[in-house]
Amino acid sequence: MTPSRTPSPPPPDTADLLITGCAVLVHDVQGEDERVGFLQDAAVVVRDGRVDAVTPAAEAAGIPAVERIEAGGQIAMPGLVNCHTHAPMVALRGLAEDLPTEEWFNDVVWPVESNLTDKDVELGARLACAEMIRGGVTCFADHYFAMDAVAAVVAECGIRAHLGQAYFSSQGERGREESLEFALRHRGGADGRITTALAPHAPYTVTDADLAATADLARAHGLPVHLHASENRDQADTSLARHGVTPVQVLERTGILDTDVLIAHGTGILERDLPVLARARGRTAVASAPRGYLKFAWPTTTPIRALREIGVPVGLATDGAASNNSLDVWESMALTSLIQKSTEGDPRWLTSRQALHHATTQSARALGLGDRIGSIAPGRRADIILVDLTGPHTQPVHDLAATLVHSARSSDVRTTIVDGRVLMRDRELLTLDVPGVVRELGQRMPALLDRSHGRRIQQYDT
Repeated sequence: MTPSRTPSPPPPDTADLLITGCAVLVHDVQGEDERVGFLQDAAVVVRDGRVDAVTPAAEAAGIPAVERIEAGGQIAMPGLVNCHTHAPMVALRGLAEDLPTEEWFNDVVWPVESNLTDKDVELGARLACAEMIRGGVTCFADHYFAMDAVAAVVAECGIRAHLGQAYFSSQGERGREESLEFALRHRGGADGRITTALAPHAPYTVTDADLAATADLARAHGLPVHLHASENRDQADTSLARHGVTPVQVLERTGILDTDVLIAHGTGILERDLPVLARARGRTAVASAPRGYLKFAWPTTTPIRALREIGVPVGLATDGAASNNSLDVWESMALTSLIQKSTEGDPRWLTSRQALHHATTQSARALGLGDRIGSIAPGRRADIILVDLTGPHTQPVHDLAATLVHSARSSDVRTTIVDGRVLMRDRELLTLDVPGVVRELGQRMPALLDRSHGRRIQQYDT
């Protein structure tokens, strides 16, 4: 019997991954001016989970690598960031259709969510992560229940995530405590791929006292806050009528705006809110998920142009698949550009390059990760997607940015890489078993969807 040999270690200058022969989307040095460009026939060198170099392909030809990807005809982009979702809600996709917001919550979604088990959340998170990886999303911000199950899925499948355990004041003090305990337990988890936040649901379901206590906890523990606020104009109008202040003003008076905060949706942000947000002492960002606003027939959308003028970054999002029907950030990027043009009455706003900037750099900033992800540059984490532009729907290419935003689709993403690890190669998922998840989730549907009990986890009244 011949003894087995231990493989020789690679030479010290060997790259872990070399992507070559592609065009690479690059940002301006500081990422401040919404400028993007493309390096043609380039290579990306990855070592230790980080981008080591972006160089002409010819110069990288002699670099030894453990793994090589020949990417001719493809674009290397920073992975997309989904800045606000409820990943396990893919289990409710298509369940509550063509309903006004109040009926959607009270008659369907919140009664069903009263049935949720940890296993339902786990399976939903698996399916959601598979969908996002296949759509070029390398990082997502999740705001939901039983989040230990979501964190375990993230750790296993290799994606990056910003996680918060949601709570209502109706849960009592324990809801807030569990949100904090989760954030502290999982902060820095999955080899640093998990970051965490405190996650009060919204000013209309969390009292001022609980919001103020949350702000105190955020400051004491160095944690950000992720919540819904001014989701739509009705919420802003109702808050003014009942309390004399907008939801954004509630965030100010309770100290939430003294922390780093991510506000989901903000389509009800009023002109009077802009100076409030401008003087916020923490890092304030907004996540916009335009498809759901169209489905609910909300009259306004996230005021991206006004927020830009006061320095508030707007990241792109999908919300949960129960309201949006998909976790397709690519679609959010295209819709954001089109809706902003229509809303502003200006075809020069929002341009394709600006849309790409929102989907990458600004979305990373919105999660407080702008120094780690959101661009392909030396020192950044190697969260990279490869997009195939050889299909008939993307040819010919006159403007690469316009082709990516308005012609390409999420299904054109061929390869998804997080921290230098390939999670999908040539459309094949490598870390998740979708058929198994779908089969098991289907078996659990009758118990999950039962509404005969008459319960709901909360009452929507705005």
